Amino acid sequence: METVIVRDDDPGAYASALSRAAHALRQGAIVIFPTETVYGVAANAADPQALARLRAAKQRPSGKPFTVHLGDRRHARKYLTSPAPVLRRLVKNAWPGPLTLICREPTPQRTEIAAQCPPEQLGEIYQDGWVGLRCPDHPAAARLLTEADVPVVASSANRHGNPPPTDLQEALRDLEGVAAFAIDGGPTRHGAASTIVEVHENQWRIVRAGALDERTIQRMTRCEILFVCTGNSCRSPMAEHIFRRELAGRLGLSPEELATIGYGLASAGTMCQHDAAASTGAIEEMARRGLDIRAHRTQPLTVELIHRAQRIYVMSPEHRQAVVDLVPSAARRVELLDPQRPVADPFGGSSEDYRRCAEQIERAVVARVEELVDEDRNW
Repeated sequence: METVIVRDDDPGAYASALSRAAHALRQGAIVIFPTETVYGVAANAADPQALARLRAAKQRPSGKPFTVHLGDRRHARKYLTSPAPVLRRLVKNAWPGPLTLICREPTPQRTEIAAQCPPEQLGEIYQDGWVGLRCPDHPAAARLLTEADVPVVASSANRHGNPPPTDLQEALRDLEGVAAFAIDGGPTRHGAASTIVEVHENQWRIVRAGALDERTIQRMTRCEILFVCTGNSCRSPMAEHIFRRELAGRLGLSPEELATIGYGLASAGTMCQHDAAASTGAIEEMARRGLDIRAHRTQPLTVELIHRAQRIYVMSPEHRQAVVDLVPSAARRVELLDPQRPVADPFGGSSEDYRRCAEQIERAVVARVEELVDEDRNW
């Protein structure tokens, strides 16, 4: 069989050829395609003959599953019924990108993809309650996989024992004549395999090192929230503690359990002493609300704290500007805690000033918690 080479030198013809390759993939053909890591070779997992051709091309024995490849990260929902928060965050934060996730799914027959796949073929996707998922960061791969509109499994486009190819010529040395189509996307961006991470509930471990290092993955598994005011003795610690209580209650957890599912909360000040206590007014007002913030210690706003946070809530436009002055790229992550109006500083004021401040913070926090939970679940 002659392999049709799809090149991108003519944009119009390239788009049309990608659609033909997607149609062929859907009909059972083998297709070579580029990703950001290495070139892959794909088959329709719902077609037994296509899977047999892929196994023969890869010289891979039966019983060893291939990785499912997705054109859109949201398609992961088709393969999983109850993903844990850490897994949802990795899908949202790392995809599309050079990360393969090995996911626990004890009930494959209840997944959305089971309706598209003959029961006997589910074993080609799931093995012993586990499935491997990957969403490549390459426009040609995204279009091919999305337009195919079938469960697609793939592996690196090389025969067993040979190195994974990083350009089309290397892939064709092993698989020319085997694949119906081969899409040329030029040299791969990373030139190295994806990192493989196994996720079980809220625990994860690196199975194979690759393009993403452990520190990057660790950051992607977490949701760090930073509250910023001036002295870090009144408004931001009150917001931090109220937010922790409200979020825990919304998720049905204790505040201490939030860390186990990857939530981290902190507060800082733009002009503050280091390691000072919360103000007396803040301590007393929080005590009236059932919160003990006596252990709080102030800390200055730093570049590291800003970089670590996915969400930064500030009390006033001046605080927002202070954050952006330190880290300009953080601008899109900074919001007023109360979008209606700034939260006035009660420091040095009366107990009534602290009460009004805490009431405003609490109203804003309730809305922000709801936003966060909705977004985290809408993975």
